Order: sequence, then structure tokens, then C-alpha cells
Amino acid sequence: MSTLYAPAPSLSIGPLALDVPVVLAPMAGITNTAFRRLCREFGAGLYVSEMITSRALVERTPESMRLITHHPSETPRSIQLYGVDPKTVSEAVTMLVAEDRADHIDLNFGCPVPKVTRKGGGAALPWKLGLFREIVERAVSAAGDVPLTVKMRKGIDSDHLTYLEAGKAAEGAGVASIALHARTAAEFYSGTADWSAIEKLKQTVTGVPVLGNGDIWSAADAIRMVETTGCDGVVVGRGCLGRPWLFGDLAAAFRDLAAGGTGTTVDTYRPDLGQVAATFRRHAELLVEFFGDEDRGCRDIRKHVAWYFKGYPVGGDLRASLATVTSLQLLDDLLGTLDPDLPYPGEDAEGARGRAGSPKRPALPDRWLESRELGEHSRGELAMAELSHSGG
Repeated sequence: MSTLYAPAPSLSIGPLALDVPVVLAPMAGITNTAFRRLCREFGAGLYVSEMITSRALVERTPESMRLITHHPSETPRSIQLYGVDPKTVSEAVTMLVAEDRADHIDLNFGCPVPKVTRKGGGAALPWKLGLFREIVERAVSAAGDVPLTVKMRKGIDSDHLTYLEAGKAAEGAGVASIALHARTAAEFYSGTADWSAIEKLKQTVTGVPVLGNGDIWSAADAIRMVETTGCDGVVVGRGCLGRPWLFGDLAAAFRDLAAGGTGTTVDTYRPDLGQVAATFRRHAELLVEFFGDEDRGCRDIRKHVAWYFKGYPVGGDLRASLATVTSLQLLDDLLGTLDPDLPYPGEDAEGARGRAGSPKRPALPDRWLESRELGEHSRGELAMAELSHSGG
């Protein structure tokens, strides 16, 4: 990619006007109300919910109803749905719109988890182009004036790419934007994201915004992605784990662009250990509020310990104690033993985070790749793919 494109400093997704072209990627078990609120306190953009299973939502399971609940401070409200049955997805969208529960709805076609793909869901589904088109068309129709978008991967593997055809189908169905995680399902999160695919999709889909996802670990990465691919905005996932202040860096960079700057010379947030500890404590507090249960909130914050303190000189024993914390008081006691004046450790705190996995042959239904149409494969079997997994 030799062409340098002029980045757009803002983004419109249907009627939603974002002053910075940044979206928080849905991540299962991560992007709940607590984390979204925390990220929003640092930056700007669109903050998407955890992936919600359409069937569970239609059945109004207590967990799905809790996950679609937004704090009053959250606006616009964004929900990602996952589904494999056009009727069920349509019903879920209809419910969200009729009950005024969302200002934006995203459909997930990027999940690479074997439990999903082996049933034909997630990143495997766009291979059945007719089914993909039907789901998106019915969802767009049900959404009405609420902007509906899609997020997908390049395809199943390098021999079975789907993103260009799916992108054109989604554009034709009337989506408000398309996001591409520039990896295949086979790659999971390993290796390096293929940003050239984002550029190809942007050149193929010209009527709606195209957003890029994959390997954005800093604001500089985001600027570089839009400059080298021409995409209209970025979707940030694992890069913000333990670093909600990344959204402040992103907002500053894109606002600098809007003011005529390069977006690459603004100061980035380099928290000392005291600031990290305070943000970690704030996250725990918000989780307790979200779950309505101190024990559950403290159990949930445990998985964030390694991400927040990556690169900082925090001993193994203390890390282990933080990863078994049972109350906010105990958390305060442990954090109180840290030296708050220890400075930002630089590169040791930056770069990739989260599990990358390793390339693997995707698990698929029997004879799935023999045809682009659904054929005799039971939609009842596809429905079994509606499990709560990563957003892809």
C-alpha cells in the first residue's frame, strides 16, 4: 500500500454523528456497562455492548436483559447482536427498536470460536451468501430509522475469503457502515492483521463508511491505518484492555487532525502507577455497581489485573493477591501497598495484549465449503451456534 489517504476527523453512521471516528469493539465479558463507562470517561466515540445472542434476547433471559441495559450517562446506546436465523435476528432488532433500547445496532459475523463456526455461525456464516444477505436485509428492515451495521472478518481462511462479496451484499441491504477485522477465522488473533484487505473493501464499498479493525495498539496505529487504507474510522478491541485511557489518546489524535495537525504529535497519556491503580479501582467500583454484587464485581475485575499492570514493577505475590480479591476494602488495602509515584514504564506497558491464539483449521459443519448456499443444512442446527462468545 503506497497511497496515503487523508483521514476523516469525524464519522457519521446513519444519523449518528461522532466527533471522532472511533468505535470500541464488542468483547465478551469485557465491554459491559462498567468498562464502557470507564472508556467514555477518558475519550469519545461509539462504545458497543458485549455480543448479545438474538435468541436469548427474544426469549428475554435475565442475563440478556441485563446486558442490554445502559447507564443513563451512555449515549448513544450501541448493542451488538449475534444470530444465524433471519427470523430470530429480525425479532430481536424489532424488540430493541420498539422498546427504545438502542440508538445503534451491530450484527456480528466475525466470531472465530470453534463452538460457533462448527455450527456455521460467526465468521463461517458469510460463506453462505444467501443466508447472510437475508439476515442483514431483514435486520435493516426491522431497524427502521435506527442505524444497523455489520462487523465481519476476511473469511474462513485464505482459500475461502468472503469479505468483498459480503461487503457489497451488506451495502446493498442498506447497512449504515461495515467494519472489517482484517484476519480470517483460521488466523484467530494471531500474526499481523492484513490492513490491505481494509483498503480493498473500502475501494469495493463506496456508499457507506468502512471501518478497520486489527492491531491498533496506539493512537499512532489508528492514524496509520486510516492513512494507509482510506478507511473511514477504526474499531479498537484488545488494544484497550487495561488501558481505557487509549480512547483519550485516540480522541486527541483525531481532534488534532480536525484542527489541521498530523494527529501524531499530540501527547499521549502515560500514567504513573498511582494513576493506573486509581483507574483499576474505578473499574472495580463500576463493576460492583453493574452486577449489584460486591463479590461478583470483585471476581470480575480479577481478569483485568495483568492487563492494567503490564510492564509496571508490581511483584508476583501482589499480582496474585489482586487476582483473588474478594472485596473493595481488600482491594484498597492491596493497592495501598503500591508506590504511586513509580513512573510510566514505556514500551513495556505498550504493544499487543490479550490472547492471540494460534492459526488453526476452522471447525465447520460437514461439507460446509461445498456450496455458497445453505442447501439442506438444517437451520435448526445453525441455531445451536447462538452462544455467547467473543465478538471477533
